[in-house]
Amino acid sequence: MTADTDAAVLAANAAFYSAFATRDMTAMSELWAAEAPVACTHPGWPVLLGRDDVLASWRGILENPAAPNIQVTETVVHRVGDAALVFCLEVVDSAPVAATNVFVIEDGAWRMVHHHAGPVTTVMRTRFAGPVAPAPDRRN
Repeated sequence: MTADTDAAVLAANAAFYSAFATRDMTAMSELWAAEAPVACTHPGWPVLLGRDDVLASWRGILENPAAPNIQVTETVVHRVGDAALVFCLEVVDSAPVAATNVFVIEDGAWRMVHHHAGPVTTVMRTRFAGPVAPAPDRRN
């Protein structure tokens, strides 16, 4: 893993959350892969397959004035060849949501092929009563 490549993946991940925060559908669309198959699972939703359905879901979310603001913490990159997995914690209205974002190289840039976010169990939420601290390393 190189720092430059990790930085590029983290920049793509940050661009995803920036597009969400600014409700920028054009930027959101540009972040998602156009050639590779894509999928998305929003909290409580079924899996969405295909670019058209995924982008339609984001359009609906970004156009909704009640869409939440999200803070992102605990971001970790794992690279596997020309793919990268980004694990992070989204804080949505003070509630933690675990998220995984998957990127691949497409046309020389990191493009998203999968976003999955789901609530953290009530037992784990007690960890977030105070400031969010880095999670202990749980790698085998």
